Amino acid sequence: MRLVIGNKNWSTWSLRPWLVLKRMGASFEEVTVQLRREETPADIAPLSPSGKVPALIDDDLTIWDSLAICEYLADKFPKAGLWPADLAARGLARAASAEMHSGFPSLRGECPMDLKLRTKADLTEATMTDVRRIVRLWSDLRARFEGQGPFLVGQWSIADAYFTPVATRFRSYGIALSDYGDTGAAGRYAEALLATPEFRVWEEAARAEP
Repeated sequence: MRLVIGNKNWSTWSLRPWLVLKRMGASFEEVTVQLRREETPADIAPLSPSGKVPALIDDDLTIWDSLAICEYLADKFPKAGLWPADLAARGLARAASAEMHSGFPSLRGECPMDLKLRTKADLTEATMTDVRRIVRLWSDLRARFEGQGPFLVGQWSIADAYFTPVATRFRSYGIALSDYGDTGAAGRYAEALLATPEFRVWEEAARAEP
């Protein structure tokens, strides 16, 4: 398998399936396309039907879109446990992932992922609304699954790959979750995401990028 990704410092969508592949211990080749360059569209075009990263190339099959890639991997490797076995936990993890996949546009636009950045952002009301919703989502699920592990629905799942880039945004832009209703659970969850060995490998590579 080959995973087509963008720069590790910026590409949130690339990070998500990369984390899934690393977490499951899969053997794959990284194909990196440099983003934000004049030649970027031409470089991506032969690798991804959508003209965007990421894309997973598995023999003669190409899957694009990060969530589709993660679902494909969960189907192809059912023993990897990428979604929870419990029906309720799996449904909630999928709902949270889908909400992240399609939602929070203000946070995305105002606070793009930049792993090298450390600042204190002045957020707009729309972005503050996004942060409050994320804090509530994280807090509710952590309260429900606290006894089953440190991640969103207990044990690590695709949902955690989806929220790792969000945790990096909170760190990069100095967003204190306690200012948005967190009583501790959301902050601990963010810390758990940033402490995974897989994310640390990605971040180390991102720091080495020019």
